[in-house]
Amino acid sequence: MSVSHPKFAVVGHPNKGKSSIVSSLALDDSVEISDTPGTTVRKCSFPLMVDGRILYELYDTPGFQRARYVLEWLKQHHVSADKKQEVVQVFIDEHRKDERFRDEVELLEPIMQGAGIIYVVDGSKPYGQEYEAEMEILRRTGQPSMALINLIEKDDYVQEWKRALEQYFKMVRVFNPMSATFKKHLQLLESMAQLKEEWIAPMKISIRYFERYHEQMLQQTAQTITQLIFASLSHVEQLELKDKEAGSVEEKKLEEMYKKTLRGLEYESQKNIETIWHHGHLQKEEKGLMFEHMDLFSKQSASIFGLTQKELIVTAATGGAITGAGVDLLFAGHTLLLGGAIGAVIGGASAYFGFEKLAKIDVLGQKLGQKYLQMGPMENQNFPFILLGRALYHAQSVASMSHARRERLKLEMNEAFKNQWLDENARKSLYRYHKKFQSKAQTDTKNLEAYEKLILEILRKCIDG
Repeated sequence: MSVSHPKFAVVGHPNKGKSSIVSSLALDDSVEISDTPGTTVRKCSFPLMVDGRILYELYDTPGFQRARYVLEWLKQHHVSADKKQEVVQVFIDEHRKDERFRDEVELLEPIMQGAGIIYVVDGSKPYGQEYEAEMEILRRTGQPSMALINLIEKDDYVQEWKRALEQYFKMVRVFNPMSATFKKHLQLLESMAQLKEEWIAPMKISIRYFERYHEQMLQQTAQTITQLIFASLSHVEQLELKDKEAGSVEEKKLEEMYKKTLRGLEYESQKNIETIWHHGHLQKEEKGLMFEHMDLFSKQSASIFGLTQKELIVTAATGGAITGAGVDLLFAGHTLLLGGAIGAVIGGASAYFGFEKLAKIDVLGQKLGQKYLQMGPMENQNFPFILLGRALYHAQSVASMSHARRERLKLEMNEAFKNQWLDENARKSLYRYHKKFQSKAQTDTKNLEAYEKLILEILRKCIDG
């Protein structure tokens, strides 16, 4: 029968990773996964939808339980090859209410309704003849089929599995859903397209949509991170004063309010990115996918994600020199090029003396004589690099995490990550935008769009390699 979009039934022996493969390929972390055999008791459909369009549909199915009995029943009906499909359908019709064969009926039904077969085996376990009954039953359905070898543990019996599987299936691929990257996902979709001639065109279209969707997720992530950086750097916190004078208690309270707001902005940004990459069910060690024992304002965060004091001084001096050079150009060189030197000194000095200070606290007045404390916008020139580094690492971890994984995600940090994305050119460009964001007067849509484009290029490097 014809279908509006390609459908695939993921079948096999119990506890071989069928649900993990469905979860990975459907980008759906709501698929129930367990180490206990027999977790899946009913077939369940998981379509991958993009912009209201179903690219393809996957059926998670129970594992074979009585394959030998089913095969014996089928063999009792001696028919020619072109009739074997019909016999399988007769078995389904006659045993639909028979609890002994509930699992076999559940997994065979979508196949007989036109779904392609994805047969899953565990390549870390030796091949055994007991699987041949399952494979023979699937062959008798007459539906296009492929086999996936899933390496669940460290042992490797892939070659012996390949020799057996190639006798039953049109193509055999090794696919680990726990470590599947975007590129591996695409390669598998290309293989699935070749299972049936009628599927080539719709699967090619689905692949193009999928690639476009991946790019869209990268763009949405870049936009989310840009909004986080701008909102954090430009944020101003206020505290009304009951007394006319502000003491250290009030200043401390304001600083904690300021930090709490920025932590909240980071948390909301993380939630948005997890949603973008379909990880709404992501298990977390604590509220939000924060960095264990590594607060946004901790020294550990600064040492891993931020610039060193030397890097910051050089970067700030370069930014100051560029500003000063603009003054030289304005006066046609009559400053004897002192503008550049002065700008560099000022920029470097501001970075040196403000390496740990966050933002200035001012006492301001309102109408009717009411006074309030104000903190912000952010003055610390290292903070945006710390915040951005954390955001990028979080985004990379979420985007590269398979939807089949169910363990709690812990972010174990190392200093090598900064070297992966932050080269000298990126550092200088980012610094200039950060300075503009700290002054709302210099920020416009054009700067935000340019910054977002820069973040997008960095994300491609971090996520797609």
